[in-house]
Amino acid sequence: MPYILISTQIRLETGPTMVGDEYSDPSIMNYLGARKITVLGNNFSEYHVDEPPRLVLDKLDKIGYRVVSMTGVGQTLVWCLHKESSNTL
Repeated sequence: MPYILISTQIRLETGPTMVGDEYSDPSIMNYLGARKITVLGNNFSEYHVDEPPRLVLDKLDKIGYRVVSMTGVGQTLVWCLHKESSNTL
């Protein structure tokens, strides 16, 4: 999976940080120390960590992910990261 989205609420920029959905790579989620949760009323799961986004971004940088874009959506901050694959066409 070459792309990862992480997000946090503006009022919670110290954590928790949402780092993946139910289809995220389990090995990356394990590396981040994420726990899979399902919020009452949702029919999907998300991975969360207690760390702030800056620490998550630092960890992902160490394994080759780079920030492609960042935006604010309402009260949510979202980062899109990409990792170059070694496969070439």
